[in-house]
Amino acid sequence: MSAPSDRPLRIGVTCYPTYGGSGIVATELGMELAARGYEIHFITYANPIRLDSGLPRIYYHEVEVASYPLFQYPPYDLALASRMVEIAEWQQLDLLHVHYVIPHATAAFLARSMLREKRRLPFVTTLHGTDITLIGSDKSYLPVTRFSIEESDGVTAISEYLRQQTYEAVRARKDIRVISNFVNCDLYRVPRQAHEGRPRLLHISNFRPVKRAPDCIRILARARESVDCELWMAGDGPDCGAAERLAFELGMHEHVRFLGKQDHIERLIPQCDVLLLPSTLESFGLAALEAMACGVVPVATRVGGLPELITHGQDGFLEEVGDTDAQAARAIELLTDRDLYNRMRRAARATAEERFCTTRIIPQYEAFYREVLGSA
Repeated sequence: MSAPSDRPLRIGVTCYPTYGGSGIVATELGMELAARGYEIHFITYANPIRLDSGLPRIYYHEVEVASYPLFQYPPYDLALASRMVEIAEWQQLDLLHVHYVIPHATAAFLARSMLREKRRLPFVTTLHGTDITLIGSDKSYLPVTRFSIEESDGVTAISEYLRQQTYEAVRARKDIRVISNFVNCDLYRVPRQAHEGRPRLLHISNFRPVKRAPDCIRILARARESVDCELWMAGDGPDCGAAERLAFELGMHEHVRFLGKQDHIERLIPQCDVLLLPSTLESFGLAALEAMACGVVPVATRVGGLPELITHGQDGFLEEVGDTDAQAARAIELLTDRDLYNRMRRAARATAEERFCTTRIIPQYEAFYREVLGSA
């Protein structure tokens, strides 16, 4: 079944609803589409973390997983597929858009298969990073990852880096469209006046080991040898405790604030000056983009998709993974050279506006949906 081209679509969206880039992008994409008249149905096990309740044309459908003694691990993928079928029939969805391959694309394939005698339910899969670079390349999941990508009616990746990784690591043959992550430039914006108090470094992540959160503490310690600055750490995850312990060991605990999970990052970022992103790998770097839109200059690592976002020396800095001395030196430059900082923060905002604003990226998704529906 194809949707008429003259009406907004009804789309089922499935993502991980936790504090992570793929869920954030899926949620904000859904909200942007709803604002444009689309009807969006989130199908997942919990309400997405950044989903504002009460917005028009947005619905949430919980996936409940029954627990039986026979199942050592509850089969979420099967419950998800069944729920997708229900919602597709009840709400007459035009297509599904799933974020992260395992298990979401696999469940979408099952849902499409279960409905094939009644109707066609195409699904689009968006690749976000670790679903390819970590899980997808694991030999236990490689065959089902490749199969789920190949069976998708359309596939997008958030960066050219991730697109190439999918071809190399997963050996997928499917055509993959690069549609970058985006930022709402009206919501994320440069503050009218500078914040009060000491210069402020910022780190935002889910504190997984790949994010190298403890490196931020080391960067702060070196930076404070030259600048009386502080560090805010937003988010939560397995390395949060390690970062906090290191702050005490280095005598930095009085200069670090652990803020936990934040629902309104757009209010937090403008209160800071420099974003630290010392990750081992980033397939795109959404936190850096959100910071740039607010005129907060990123100091990041030269990995993955970050060079596609940040132009070194122009709208941010890129250094090698683990080189906290070099990253600290860049932070010191920005905090002590006001002309350099002002020039780079203007360039960072311009990059966000000119290349990654919702007004530029969301229409690419809209066109891709129509293309998939037309071919289906």
